[in-house]
Amino acid sequence: MTKRLCAGAAVIAFAAGGAFAQDLQFPIGEGDFNWDSLEAFAAEHDYSGQALSLTGPWTGEDARLVNSVLAYFADATGAEINYSGSESFEQDIVIAVQAGSAPNIGIFPQPGLASDLARRGALTPLADGTGQWVLDNYAAGQSWVDLGTYAGPDGEDDLYGFFYKVDVKSLVWYVPAIFEEFGYEVPQTMEELKALTDQIVADGGTPWCIGLGSGAATGWPATDWVEDMMLRTQPPEVYDQWVSNDMPFDDPAVVNAIEEFGYFARNEEYVSGGSQAVATTDFRDSPAGLFNFPPECLLHKQATFIPTFFPEGTQMGEDVDFFYFPAYESEDLGQPVLGAGTLFAITNDAPVAHGLIEFLKTPLAHEIWMAQSGFLTPYTAANVDVFANDSQRALNEILTNATTFRFDASDLMPGEIGAGAFWTGMVDYVSGTDAGEVASNIQARWDDIN
Repeated sequence: MTKRLCAGAAVIAFAAGGAFAQDLQFPIGEGDFNWDSLEAFAAEHDYSGQALSLTGPWTGEDARLVNSVLAYFADATGAEINYSGSESFEQDIVIAVQAGSAPNIGIFPQPGLASDLARRGALTPLADGTGQWVLDNYAAGQSWVDLGTYAGPDGEDDLYGFFYKVDVKSLVWYVPAIFEEFGYEVPQTMEELKALTDQIVADGGTPWCIGLGSGAATGWPATDWVEDMMLRTQPPEVYDQWVSNDMPFDDPAVVNAIEEFGYFARNEEYVSGGSQAVATTDFRDSPAGLFNFPPECLLHKQATFIPTFFPEGTQMGEDVDFFYFPAYESEDLGQPVLGAGTLFAITNDAPVAHGLIEFLKTPLAHEIWMAQSGFLTPYTAANVDVFANDSQRALNEILTNATTFRFDASDLMPGEIGAGAFWTGMVDYVSGTDAGEVASNIQARWDDIN
């Protein structure tokens, strides 16, 4: 088929250490994969005898999954691949850069760190035309270009980050059987979601389970609510100004978004256990009320990871399902999606590193992981038929239907704010402090670190 596609001789070094020959996860030519994209890529890229090193946050099963994708790059090009995963990636990559021993590719879970390294001259801009490719092939393409574009050491903006593997946070979880029993419809707008919330109360139920508890990180689930509300009440450029503190935290737009969260979280009738339970309920325990009999709540807002904390044996799509946390019809802001994701950046320039970015532009590079587990992509040419189940396919549809995507704001803010004052401020808010006072306190903390 091509020079290396069937050779199976690529070397893959796993995070656990040691080099092993990696079998291809899916036989070439079989299934609904875009094999033609791999063949076309292989015909134009030969890196025989060259080594490619990558470092990222994926360990354990995720390391196995990324290596299952990289194996096809190695098989197509003859390159030797060494991926090293670390749970302390953020610290490790900075140390490697400072020591002059950075890998060819860094896989960043947060754009902020990539931006810092680009400003220091530690990243190499991606090839000309990559930004246009993202605009043409990713849903909400401008959002992804913006998230991967940073100022270099000369102060000029360039595209440094290529996003690959995305998580969605704009989700509401529910039990279909309960909806069917009461004749409830999945709301398509925020107005309908608020009406459904009131209808559940009128029918004698409790609409929401909300929990902010998370040990030292208590409060973070509320930041996702506020971020989602910012995207549903303000244009995306206002969200960006908030994230960068070009607009102060106590601006009326932000205070309003906090109060939009409070519309649900501070109403005694709306929340299981009452509003005072919100701050003390652990986020991992908070969805349990969906599954009790009778149910303690009918709705739970949380990201794609929350099924990990559902009762053992819960069947997605049957025992529980999800819908897009809807936008206001009256605001006319499209369908914004809040989430997170990882970006590939070149931290040690080499032709093979640019070759890997080109490989990530093939549908096949997305489909191999899609067909296994835990992978979403905004790449509209990837074949959704390869998803392992309908739930993953539906999650991906939310992503590809997005008109705007924005990264979790608290992850982009300085640590003392996004992982400190914002968290504690949300606990204060659900405990009764005025939204304006909370926002002013957070801004005061931001002023202190500037």
